Amino acid sequence: MNAVNAGDLDGLLGLMTGDAIFLAPGSEPMGRDAFALGFSSAHRQSLLRCASELQEVVVAGDIACTVCRDALGVTPREGGLEAQLTGHRLSVCLRQPDGRWLLARDAHTLTAAASPAQPTEGR
Repeated sequence: MNAVNAGDLDGLLGLMTGDAIFLAPGSEPMGRDAFALGFSSAHRQSLLRCASELQEVVVAGDIACTVCRDALGVTPREGGLEAQLTGHRLSVCLRQPDGRWLLARDAHTLTAAASPAQPTEGR
């Protein structure tokens, strides 16, 4: 989450397998390169604030799955209404030969939160 909030794309890419796949509601699956383009674009246009609450971890050999409850605030850098999204995320990580765990698959259910958005100043 620190890398997401800081806009640290290189840090995020270092936590993923080369064939990572991301699933999001209403979108086609995207690979690592498409993720990188979308992430960079989102950070240029908006301030992202993401929080995540780990709810479950399951490890079976060299595969680990996590379930998290996520909240995302998206504030346009030019000012406007902040969008609030909430939902769950299921992530699959693979243990690498060097012992590191890297994200291989990620699916989320983030949708608009029920609370009304608040106006913000441009940043």
